[in-house]
Amino acid sequence: MFTFLKRKKPEVTINSISIPTFGWEIVEQNDAQIVWVNPEQSALISLYFFNIPPDLPTVKNIDELRNFHRHSVSASGGGIVEVSIFNLHNIPSVKTIFKIPQPEQGMSYLASITIPFENCSFVIKTQAVEVGTTGMRDNLVLNRFLQNGEVTFDDNGLKNWFEDPYDPSFKEGALMNKSETEEYDNDFPHHPLSIVRSMIKKAIEEVILKDELKRLTAFSK
Repeated sequence: MFTFLKRKKPEVTINSISIPTFGWEIVEQNDAQIVWVNPEQSALISLYFFNIPPDLPTVKNIDELRNFHRHSVSASGGGIVEVSIFNLHNIPSVKTIFKIPQPEQGMSYLASITIPFENCSFVIKTQAVEVGTTGMRDNLVLNRFLQNGEVTFDDNGLKNWFEDPYDPSFKEGALMNKSETEEYDNDFPHHPLSIVRSMIKKAIEEVILKDELKRLTAFSK
């Protein structure tokens, strides 16, 4: 009589997800994170595994989620460009794009995808920073809006230029400006915002979720 041993189920680890790496060099790797850097673009893509319950307030109420990120990012001087919920391989996930002022000048842009489960989560993050001459995208697009009258000056400076993408009444932090909408990415393909949007889009299209994730309990909030 033969005794058949049950095959051990694969453990959920950071390697349970595979993302496009663009052929870049790994500069950091451990059980919790892997970071790939492209020094030519001052850009990086990274993968994180958090083996604890997610700190997201919800993946069901978009207004609550946006308000959570809006106040969190603005508290550190930054601002939101996008916060959205979508299904990634049938898993409710969160996409965010933030802008953070750099100490000297210019902005750092961070785009990320959070894939939450009940007791763990994965985050794919892309980041790029403005280097050298900054503000070219902003200035060129601003001039177009000034010329057509959609943006004007008043006693408080520029009117109708800076605005939270979802709540016009919110005025804290580094507010999004009209040049940072996606329609201008093709005009400025080397701008850090265009770069992170392009990278996170590719990550969404090409991410591979391994079979061991199918047995995880979904994030229910």
